[in-house]
Amino acid sequence: MIGKADGSLTLTSMDVKTSYDRVADEYVRRLFDELEHKPLDRQLLDRFAASVRDLGPACDMGCGPGQVARYLHERGVQINGVDLSPELVKRAQGLTPGIKFQEGDMKALDAPDGAWAGIVAFYCLIHIPRSEMVSTLRELRRVLRPGGLLLLSFHIGDDALHLDDWWGEKVCLDFFLFQSAEMRGYLTAAGFEIEEIIEREPYPEVEHQSRRSYIFARRADQPSG
Repeated sequence: MIGKADGSLTLTSMDVKTSYDRVADEYVRRLFDELEHKPLDRQLLDRFAASVRDLGPACDMGCGPGQVARYLHERGVQINGVDLSPELVKRAQGLTPGIKFQEGDMKALDAPDGAWAGIVAFYCLIHIPRSEMVSTLRELRRVLRPGGLLLLSFHIGDDALHLDDWWGEKVCLDFFLFQSAEMRGYLTAAGFEIEEIIEREPYPEVEHQSRRSYIFARRADQPSG
């Protein structure tokens, strides 16, 4: 069942972890090859790869089964993957054994300050409520090197949608949609400088039919506030 999240309850990281564990196999079947059908996504990932591959390691945050990490690895990026779901981490390790994948929570990462030259965060911030977005982005800023590049993507909208059944499995997930200008504000408050915002219409018969936003941002020298 899909409905609007009423905001009365805040889902925990455990809710998200358990939900993705339950759909891990179906997630791989449906989405591992998704980039083959998304030319703009590939173009933007190529740009990210060209920007970071000679500067140091990078992270695919919320990596799922690792399709983005694999794509970047094939383009010369020293990439690792982090995901909340141990089952998806396990699938990623099996699908692309040449990449290090590990469990982790983007709100409290087990990584030192300035660990990575870049972070790509495709559709992982969609489970972060608005009240926690700036603090989560500050954590991503912490593990980026000065001037480090962040490429994130999300669904465009104003709603929060709740899902309690996904592909026939019982889940408990909230999906938050954001406007590009809204996300720009969160990034600026968290200490990022915006390079570019790109929006696109959904690809028919390939993905959920929502407009998409992609933002290139860099870690600023000094955090705001």
